[in-house]
Amino acid sequence: MSHASSSVSRKSRIQGALMGAFIGDALALGPHWYYDLDALCRDYGEWITDYTAPKPGRYHEGLPAGASSQAGFILALTTRSLVERGGYDEADFCARMDQELFPLLDGTPMAGPGGYTSQSIREAWGKRRAGLPWGQVAGLADNTEAAERVLAIALRHAGDPAQLARHVSTNVALTQRDPTVGAMTLAFAAVLGQLVNGVALDADLSGRLMGMVKSGELPFHAVTSGELDVPQGAEAPLKAGQFASPDALLTVSSIARAAHDPGVSIEPASKVGLVYGLPCAVYHQFPAAYYLAARFQGDVEQGVLNAVNAGGQNQARAMLTGALCGAIGGLEAIPARFIAGLQQSEEYLALAEALAEQAG
Repeated sequence: MSHASSSVSRKSRIQGALMGAFIGDALALGPHWYYDLDALCRDYGEWITDYTAPKPGRYHEGLPAGASSQAGFILALTTRSLVERGGYDEADFCARMDQELFPLLDGTPMAGPGGYTSQSIREAWGKRRAGLPWGQVAGLADNTEAAERVLAIALRHAGDPAQLARHVSTNVALTQRDPTVGAMTLAFAAVLGQLVNGVALDADLSGRLMGMVKSGELPFHAVTSGELDVPQGAEAPLKAGQFASPDALLTVSSIARAAHDPGVSIEPASKVGLVYGLPCAVYHQFPAAYYLAARFQGDVEQGVLNAVNAGGQNQARAMLTGALCGAIGGLEAIPARFIAGLQQSEEYLALAEALAEQAG
């Protein structure tokens, strides 16, 4: 079981995580959203190994192999804001969404850059068009749309978990207002932040995160101690801005244990989609990404290809898995062909380097 290697620099981890996300997104562009796994196999063969173009009549039709979906477009927009502003600047992020993305949308799903616009973005676009201010345009979509952009915020602010939590939570709340989505998305961002700081993705990670709850760095309410045993003394009051339960922080270590428990078998690993669920919702996507990252650790290629070949909402799964595996293995863990075949790879590499430099 390969854990976080101390030989991988923090700069390389940040670059690897961002590039892993862009690569995972683009690898799933062609075979995106096949819920019929037999049809996926008929269209793309037994095992997808590289970038592919979408088939006629499918999502993202007309885009070339290696292109980014709208999730990649928004991730790049978010990263440019971070780099040019020196950190998270909500007003700048909102202005970019208004100026760079929303004019390209028409409110229908199959429109806009990347060939598909997610539910939460469509809802925000509609409310902005109706004149509502940012802060009043979030919807109840339960997808990982926000996670796919805030991963850049997590990378930039990984050195300060309290700041990471504040910026990630407020950015998620711009488009998604379901508290479970908020909690699970922040938990993912907190995990990613720990990985780029060199912490191992293992059975001990959740305990470390619970320690940050106890210290006040992560805004979750906990009744029990960090070890989840019998509560001692009076329960701390639930404060404004806290998520009601820390359970989203406990998922990652349970799954890390399962990934290396001989009594738990998911073979091949691409069956993770069937085990945790093929749809878009956070409660399907995050566990699958944690499993693949815990199983393959810094092996970006195996992580993202199993995510893509799992079918369903494989784009989100591959994007999140690519970020986690890239954070463990670093930029050097990404196969050269994945860089070479990625549209806009030069721009993305430059953004990754600039973000990593700023993050220290």
